[in-house]
Amino acid sequence: MKRIYAAAFIAAAAMAAISASGQTGGGIPLLDKAPQYRVTFDYTLTYLKAGGSPAREVTGGSVIVEDRAFFATGMDLELISDGESRWTVDRAAGEVVVEKADAGSVITNPALLFATYRDYLDRITVNSSGEDFLDVTVKVDEDVSERFVLKDIRFLPKEGKRSGFTLDVKSLPDDFVVTDLR
Repeated sequence: MKRIYAAAFIAAAAMAAISASGQTGGGIPLLDKAPQYRVTFDYTLTYLKAGGSPAREVTGGSVIVEDRAFFATGMDLELISDGESRWTVDRAAGEVVVEKADAGSVITNPALLFATYRDYLDRITVNSSGEDFLDVTVKVDEDVSERFVLKDIRFLPKEGKRSGFTLDVKSLPDDFVVTDLR
């Protein structure tokens, strides 16, 4: 199965990108506001070599975050979490991995970003932004950065429902392999 790391990092860094659009002083008003809403957006991701030249376009997808729950797509994976469990779904391979949502870090749980975003401010550069558009670069290490272009950013009223943030593995085809690591 494709590893969760890449897709989860996309979701986490994209949330960091959203947070950077309102950066002022020691905090980020937009990120401070985000927990009051269901936040949705579409994104594209490009890896950048040292110096900023594109290495390759990697993926695009969408993210929905509400409180500790999220649904993210990217790299042909779906990441679904109700805040307690996380399902990583690879429909092409017919596989699902189920893990505790609180296991790991912001890399594997983008909802944790709300509590830890100040740790990432020094890595984020806002290239341009608008009312529902954001283009940022996130420095990964000395040689690699990632450019995120976020479109259709929306702050919607919370729905308070977890049905869109869970996966009933019994509803999957019989030939799906389900690995439950909880």
